[in-house]
Order: sequence, then structure tokens, then C-alpha cells
Amino acid sequence: MTALSGAILSHRVRVWVALVLAAVLAGSIGYVVIEGWSALDAVYMTVITMTTVGFKEVRELDTAGRLWTMAVSVGGVAIIFGSIGIVAETVLSEAASGRREERRMREAVEALSDHYIVCGYGRVGATSARELVHSGQRLVVIDVTPESLEIARADGHLVVEGDATNDATLRAAGVERARGLITTIDSDANNVYVTLSARALNPRLFIVARANTEGAEAKLLQAGADRVVSPYVRAGRQIAELAIRPRVADFIDAALSHGELAFSMEEVEVAPGGPLDGRTVGELRREGIFTLAIVAGPQAYEANPPAERRLGSGESLVVSGSAETLRRLREQA
Repeated sequence: MTALSGAILSHRVRVWVALVLAAVLAGSIGYVVIEGWSALDAVYMTVITMTTVGFKEVRELDTAGRLWTMAVSVGGVAIIFGSIGIVAETVLSEAASGRREERRMREAVEALSDHYIVCGYGRVGATSARELVHSGQRLVVIDVTPESLEIARADGHLVVEGDATNDATLRAAGVERARGLITTIDSDANNVYVTLSARALNPRLFIVARANTEGAEAKLLQAGADRVVSPYVRAGRQIAELAIRPRVADFIDAALSHGELAFSMEEVEVAPGGPLDGRTVGELRREGIFTLAIVAGPQAYEANPPAERRLGSGESLVVSGSAETLRRLREQA
């Protein structure tokens, strides 16, 4: 149940309680005024009449008292059936709303392609999702915990509820159409299973996996992960960099952040026949795009390439420049 529907139900319950108390009060006052009974007798008579339990009257009633009793009986029946109707309407409305929301979410996920999948929406997963959104990427969150999914929905993400180690769950998130997958579950075994399943379903998928223990990195790479990150190792490395080379670390962090900065760094692939294929480093430099390195393969970095270096398809560029210039380059590439 969402917070909004819970608030609506709570409001209706308060209205119902107020209505019942008002009816009991009105009925009791009627018996006191018409029959001259004590407050206790009047309340007792009102309650047994409204609830239609069929007990004998407290005292003999005259004509006015009988007419009032009939009115109280009709009012009690109306409140009872009205209450049943309100509860039924709320339950059915909530169920229908949940089905509509589930269908809308499923259709939105089915319409995605070239997106990212984030498995596990804890602190690391939520941070990864936020960075993807800041980079203009579309994503789907998979989590088995309803509380985490509710937070992901509140953050504006599409979600799929289920176990990410299950092929059906990954297919529901569009793994066969996705560009990349990030698995940040706090269990190394689950991250290995997710990586194995995702790699089998989409061999072209770029997978980044979280390693929680020291020996998990090798297993995740064997399972098919393209990159493995240990949050603890990465944090320790960054702390050391800040201590040794604080300005370099600050510059790189600022360049990779998504604040209102005048400069940025980006990775761009040279697609066959694309706008970068066959161009030179010097041509890009004249457009305000500085090529820091050309990546021809794993760990194959060509740093500070000369101006006459011509780009080839399949290579990747690590470039720097103004945020607007790099945004246009990324859209073109």
C-alpha cells in the first residue's frame, strides 16, 4: 500500500468513527429527551438498537419512543452497510490501482532498449543509479525487497520485483535489450549468479559487479563480469590519493562529477562509419576536444596521442573539454 492510499484509508476510518460516535450521541440524546431516561440507559438502548442485537428494551416505550427507536435502527443499519461498502471500495480501488501501476511499469520497461539494469538498491546501488541518471542514461532497478523497491520508485526509477539471479526476472528487466548491468547485491554468491545469468542471456552486455570480499574478484571475472569493484578497496585507494595528490584527485573527481562545471571528461567509442571514424586527434583538438588517451583494447592505452594520429573503428577515446562540447560529441557518436 502506498503512502497516499494509506492516508486516504486512514482519513476514511476517522470519518467513520466520528459518524458512529455522532449517531450514538444523537440516539442517546433522543432517548433522554423523549423518554426521560438516564444517560447510561439511553446509551445502552442506542447501542443495542444500532447493532440490531435484539435485546429487550430497557423500559416500555411510548409511541414517540418507538418511532425514535425505528429511526435509530435504520440509522444503525445504514452505518453498518455503508461501512462495508467503504471498506470494499477501498480494497478494490487499492487492488485496481496496484494492477494499473504494475501494468504501467511493465509496459515502460518493455519499451526500453540500450538501457542499464541495477541489481540491488542499497546504498551502493542507489548511488550508482543516481550517477547513471545524471549521465542521461535510462535504467531499471531489480530488487527482492519491497522496501527497497518503494525507495527506488520514490526516486523515480522503473522497478522489477524479483530475484536477480532468476533468468525470468532479468528478462522482465529487458536484459536482452540492455546496454549494461550493475550488480551491487551484498552477497558475492548472488553477484556471481547474476553475472553468469546475465552473460548467458546477453553476451554483448557490459557487466560491472561488486565484490564484497577479497577473493570474490577473480570469481566474478570468471563468471563474465567486465569490471569488478570493491567499494572498500576503492575507498581506501581514493583516501590515499587524496592524501598524496589531493589536487589531482580533486580535479579528476570534479571532471567526472555532474555539477555545473565548465569542463568534463568522457569516454567515446569510435563506431564503424561514424562521425569519428577516420578523423585525426588534431581535428578534434581544433573543436575543443582534447584526447587524453586512445584505448585499443584491455589495458592498451595510448596516452597523449600526436595530432596526426588517425582514429580507427573499435577504438575508444578518453577525452576532455567543456561539458557542452562533450555532450554534443556523445550525442553524435
